[in-house]
Amino acid sequence: MEALLKELSELEQVEAIVLGGSRSGKHNDEKSDYDLYIYGSEPVPEEKRADILEKYCQKKEIGNHYWEYEDNCILNNGVGIDIIYRKLEDIERFVAYVVEQYHAMNGYTTCFWHNVITSETLYDRDGKFAAMQKRFDIPYPKQLKENIIKRNMQLLSDGLPNYKDQILKAVRRNDRNSINHRTAGFLESYFDIIFALNEKTHPGEKRLVELCKKQCEILTAHFEENLDRLFDDLLTNSENIPGDIERIITELKNTLQLQGEKHEQ
Repeated sequence: MEALLKELSELEQVEAIVLGGSRSGKHNDEKSDYDLYIYGSEPVPEEKRADILEKYCQKKEIGNHYWEYEDNCILNNGVGIDIIYRKLEDIERFVAYVVEQYHAMNGYTTCFWHNVITSETLYDRDGKFAAMQKRFDIPYPKQLKENIIKRNMQLLSDGLPNYKDQILKAVRRNDRNSINHRTAGFLESYFDIIFALNEKTHPGEKRLVELCKKQCEILTAHFEENLDRLFDDLLTNSENIPGDIERIITELKNTLQLQGEKHEQ
């Protein structure tokens, strides 16, 4: 890994290399992949990347665009590594859009903010990444918190359309694909609210129940129990899912009311 990092850092296009994801924190294990973010003014040519990665990877796919622009590889030791290529100014602009202009998303609102401020710097040629981390290492904005809660409560149940009604329709039609799809969206907004309520940046889609229990002081009544029931019913008894959703929403609204947080009725 060190030799790979050295070769990448010597490329003229590379301004910074940082380690993100679980490997940058306390939640990794032997199965955790590496999420390596390479910041530069322009991408490293794919041929050059392929030549470098050939030495260190038993399998590689260069220039994938499924999510961000990245190379997805398996290192020679069998551990996965995703190398994501970014323009620093693009990420800085987007994080500012959320953190400084208080724009909420449909779930996962603060994930890029979380990624920036929690990443471990491995190489920072001109200190630009450090400057970006410093810019966004700030207390959780109150207006952002309120906007996330308002927008995602609308999606959960208060607006038209909303996930609760869509899930009910899908259950009545016994449309299991739609049930799963809409429930996934419901959970994205639900966890976005939970992290915002606790003024915690959103860590992504993995281990959310575990992380909420560890990091969040404010949780709904029967937080884990309600989610376990929903997950079980997704597998075994879809007719119970509308009741599971209603219970989760009711207890979330009760929690918001106790905390004095705003949301649309």
